[in-house]
Amino acid sequence: MDDGLYSARLEPEPPTAHAQHRLNVPLNALRAFEAAARHLSIKQAALELAVTPSAVSHQLRILEEALGVTLMQRLAGGLVLTEAGARLAPELTGGFGRIAGAVAGLRQERGSGPLRLSMLPTFASHWLLPRLARHPLERAGFDLLISTTQDAVDLASGAADVAVRHGRGNWRGLRADLLFEEHVGLFGPATADPPDLEEIRARIGRATLFLSRHRRENYVRWNDTLPGGPIRPASVMTVDSAGLSLRAAMDGAGFALAGVEMAAYDVGAGRLSEPFAHRIAAGGGYYLVYPEALARDRRVRNLSRWMADAAGEGGEPGAMPSRERPHSSSPDQ
Repeated sequence: MDDGLYSARLEPEPPTAHAQHRLNVPLNALRAFEAAARHLSIKQAALELAVTPSAVSHQLRILEEALGVTLMQRLAGGLVLTEAGARLAPELTGGFGRIAGAVAGLRQERGSGPLRLSMLPTFASHWLLPRLARHPLERAGFDLLISTTQDAVDLASGAADVAVRHGRGNWRGLRADLLFEEHVGLFGPATADPPDLEEIRARIGRATLFLSRHRRENYVRWNDTLPGGPIRPASVMTVDSAGLSLRAAMDGAGFALAGVEMAAYDVGAGRLSEPFAHRIAAGGGYYLVYPEALARDRRVRNLSRWMADAAGEGGEPGAMPSRERPHSSSPDQ
């Protein structure tokens, strides 16, 4: 050809091993035959499979028609396997046994292995890690595999077993155990001698406010309701998460608007101060979420109970007097 390109007739590729082993008969029909062949009884097969005897008979007819052979015969003494049925039955029994063994092995591994826990980075570093010293790691069922992400992991896909999420607790298909409702306050560098309110406002007026991009609405509501009037920082720097804003405040770079519960440990340790006794409801809470199928898993029950107990211990505020209705659900706060 003038353009230097060549054409060729493509021959069909030979069947791959995967294609060769693909089932071309219904799996339910194979299961019905395997159970009936093992029991040599339609009735007993139906009881095992939790279906009616007529349903088992129907599946057997489907399988025999699909294969073009007779697999079982009814005689005066009951069911009898034909030569073809006698060859097929033990292979199916072995195959279904291997499948059941593989599934049971995975269940045992997941049931006795570490619980995979996903959460937001700010929650992990400012709430969970300070409390792990009181985590009963020596007890069976408390092994954790912790990962952090800004995204809500898909628990249905197996990316994690359980997760901590911020919001209103209404995630479809998941059970949500409330750990605590969240509240928002202003935090700054720790000071040896707390200044008076006029000096605090003056310092804020010369400083940078580090504000999580998820806290803009909270900041407007907090500032508009601040007794004595709104604060006016010299500048406002938007960051990706409240964890970064709290880190900046601890380093003396400025002030941070953040969750009171997230900052409580660092305030108690003398790394942060809360210059105003003014807090608002954040419009959501932190929840431990997990699929309904794990509701009776002892590891999940242990974790949920421990986290709820840790959330109820000292160093964190209770409900605010005037609880506001939640406004939104957001990622890392």
